[in-house]
Order: sequence, then C-alpha cells, then structure tokens
Amino acid sequence: MEENEIFDVIIIGGSYAGLSAALSLGRAGRTVLVIDSGEPCNKQTPYSHNFLTNDGSKPNTLRQIAREQVLCYPTVYFLDGLVLHVAPVDDTYQVATKNKQVFTAKKVLFAAGIKDTIPITPGFGDCWGISILHCPYCHGYEFKNKKIGVWGNADMGYEMAKMLSQWSDNLTLFTNGTSTLTPEEVNSLNKNNITVVENCIEAIEHENGKLIRLHFKDTEPEQLDAVFTQLAFIQHCDIPAALGVEFTEKGFIKVDRTMQTSVPGIYAAGDCLTHFRSIANAVAQGNKAGATINRQLIEEKFAI
Repeated sequence: MEENEIFDVIIIGGSYAGLSAALSLGRAGRTVLVIDSGEPCNKQTPYSHNFLTNDGSKPNTLRQIAREQVLCYPTVYFLDGLVLHVAPVDDTYQVATKNKQVFTAKKVLFAAGIKDTIPITPGFGDCWGISILHCPYCHGYEFKNKKIGVWGNADMGYEMAKMLSQWSDNLTLFTNGTSTLTPEEVNSLNKNNITVVENCIEAIEHENGKLIRLHFKDTEPEQLDAVFTQLAFIQHCDIPAALGVEFTEKGFIKVDRTMQTSVPGIYAAGDCLTHFRSIANAVAQGNKAGATINRQLIEEKFAI
C-alpha cells in the first residue's frame, strides 16, 4: 500500500458494514483501503444475537473473523487510524488521517456508525449494551418472561413497551419524570398490565454492568433484570456533514437506492443510515454498497 496510490474505494469505518462492503469490492478486484478507529458502538456488548449462523457470538470475534477473511483478498488493505478530513480533488477524494497520512480514492464509503448519547445517570454507561439495551430482536430472548423495564416517554416509550410485551408480561414503563403519554396510551398500557412509573431515576445499581435495581428520588428501589430504551445519538463521524451530505430529519445520512449520498462519489452504509441497528442489517447494507459502487465504477469506465 502506497500513499500515492489511487484506490478505487476508501471505506471509513471497519466494522460490519465497512468490512462487508470491502469483501464485495475485494472479490470484484477493486483496490480498497479500510480505515478504522476501533470504536464500534457495540464495543461493550458481550454477545450478539439474531445474526444467522452466528447467533450468540461475541461481537469482537465476529469483527476479527471478518477482518481476517477480507484481508485474504490481495487488493484490500486495512489501516488502524482516525480520518480527520475528506476533500474533493478533481475527480477523486483525498482522505487525511490523524497521523497526517493522505490517501486518494475514486469513491468514499462512510460506514462509521453512530455514537449513543449516554445519560449522566450513575451506572447507566456501565450497563449500556449489557443489561440496558436498545433492540428486543437482538437481546429480548435472553430476558424472556423476566422483569423488564422500559425507559422512555411519549410515543417512544409507548411503542417500545408495546413491543417488549411480546417477550415478557412483567413490564414497567419508567418515564423518568412527568409522563407525556396520552390518556389513550396510558389506558392501553394498563389494559395490558403494563404499569407507568413517573418517578425520577437517580442511579442504577449493578454488578459489572448487570442490572440489579433502579433507584429513585422519592420512592423505594425497584429490582429489574433488564431495561430497554432508545437513546439520542450523534453521527460518529462529522465529515459527511462537512462535505454537504444531506441528512434525514432524525439525523441519519440520506442515501438513494445505490447507497450514494447527495454528494456524487460519497456513499454510506450501516447504522449511520437507520434506527434498525443490527449486525445482520449492517452486513446487508455493506454488501449492497460494495456491489453498487463497483457497478458505478464499471459504468464510468464504459461511459460514452
């Protein structure tokens, strides 16, 4: 790998979506550089589920296997590093890293994911991804028929409580303050034996990230096995915004059916696009992005 080499594609983010795209592109004989900072959103999660053939595997193990398999292709390279800047130069893009390395590519794929905004409540960060979770499909089965809390309010809290009722009939919705649910929503929850608790949560008692109790400001603690919630987030990489890429109202990168953003030559895949965060979905998006980028490079070669 040479810094003055023009790669077909540089992929920013070397987790599931990025490696999946690199695999497709490597099998197409494309020269690819994957740059990864080593901060995946599920870094703290001990096990991943609902990924066919690898249900219950450790996320880091999956990444290591994927990286080894992708690097079997001689035109794919991997660099541990942090990208700080991407700029268009003629018909290419220059990508600069924190270590002052500069690489050039015909296309750039952003697969850096998102960063959850962790509440300051003591214990929350320690439990996030272990016993405070975001996805019933990824983790609900492990807490089936156990005592589950939903941390949320308004439509988010109501919808997540409805969803979790498929996994457990021992549910409590914690609004962490005055409820903003509609009377109809409260009535619907109560009819399905889901209690709404408005007390403010002061701390989370846990043992090595495994939830024990929620502690409240004015009432006695409540013992729970798990809590499900959806957090606010920011994009893990702010470079797409600097390039003028268009975003959705909810803060996700907007792409077309070819996974290309509103900026020509800039693509995106993975958690940076959608609330539907799972390894299976990230792999699928990366696979599609790799194929569509390769197709675009072919079309440009044959352009009349």
